[in-house]
Amino acid sequence: MEIIRVEGVAKSYGKHQVHKDLTLSIERGECFTLLGPSGCGKTVLLRLIAGFEVPDAGRVLINDTVVSDPAQGINITPDRRGLGVVFQDYAVWPHMTVFDNVGYPLKIAKRPQNELKDRVMETIELVGMSGLERRLPSELSGGQQQRVALARALVANPSVMLLDEPLTNLDANLREEMRFEIKELQRKLNITVLYVTHDQEIALAISDRLAIMDEEGKIRQTGNPWEIFERPADSFVFNFMGIANFVPVRRDGEAYLVGNGEQLIPWEPPQGDAPKWVAGFRPSDVRVARQGTGLRGTIKRANFLGAMMDYLIEVDGAHLRTNIETHAAISKGLMFKEGEICVISFRDLLWFNAESLTEVAKQ
Repeated sequence: MEIIRVEGVAKSYGKHQVHKDLTLSIERGECFTLLGPSGCGKTVLLRLIAGFEVPDAGRVLINDTVVSDPAQGINITPDRRGLGVVFQDYAVWPHMTVFDNVGYPLKIAKRPQNELKDRVMETIELVGMSGLERRLPSELSGGQQQRVALARALVANPSVMLLDEPLTNLDANLREEMRFEIKELQRKLNITVLYVTHDQEIALAISDRLAIMDEEGKIRQTGNPWEIFERPADSFVFNFMGIANFVPVRRDGEAYLVGNGEQLIPWEPPQGDAPKWVAGFRPSDVRVARQGTGLRGTIKRANFLGAMMDYLIEVDGAHLRTNIETHAAISKGLMFKEGEICVISFRDLLWFNAESLTEVAKQ
């Protein structure tokens, strides 16, 4: 059942068109992520849903209520949309204690003092901040300040939580810790979360579904994490979701040849009439050996990264990356040096029309 629906929304700033005819739906109780490169309009869309921005056209509905519709003159203010918002920079009041920061939305709503106190303390406990309610933000770590921001957004029991890059300012360990805490809160409270990020790892870890946006503000694919990562809709999505290898394949009569050489592809040929194809695959999809069946390539770069060996391999003018766990590389005799010949095969790959890679090259 939908809790948020965006219908044909358009938004421009001067001559810059951020969104045009954008449509999106978010189901009740799910963690939905908007994922895309910086500047693609993710935050603008979140602000349109929150009510901090007004669309030029289209409608926004929350709980089947139209909250924005410029054609009808409808624009319900953010405080009346039943949403909780957490910003990238926390936005906690520096002169207020943890208790007062968390309780601020209830104070503005003029809730009774006893109700306010009980609810604030309950929410502070929920985010693991019990015993710190009298501290000022300056006495807290970045992760603790983020928990205060989460508690403040949760205290009024919103129907939806909007999270705008909330973990960007945290170090790597805290980001990992907080992303699991956010997901656990979402499950525990059965609340709907709309999460905005450019971080693929976070999006895959916390999302029930996600939408991939391109630099023109268009949604290229919507699906669960497995669908997005393993079955991308196009080369843009595949390229955006992690390190991507693209090896050109050309058709010569009935044969399909790799790169600019004469090696036949050792896989099922692509289906379709395109004169040129590209095989797309992840570094983890590549198997490397010293001999056997497969494509012959040359090690152009060998990097020791501690737990992993990272190789750049040239195959008939095309370059691809792969990695092998160091202990496996040692035990299997796969510690290659630059200039050595290797044989590569593949666990999995996807086919793309070569013309579709033009836009990927621009990213």
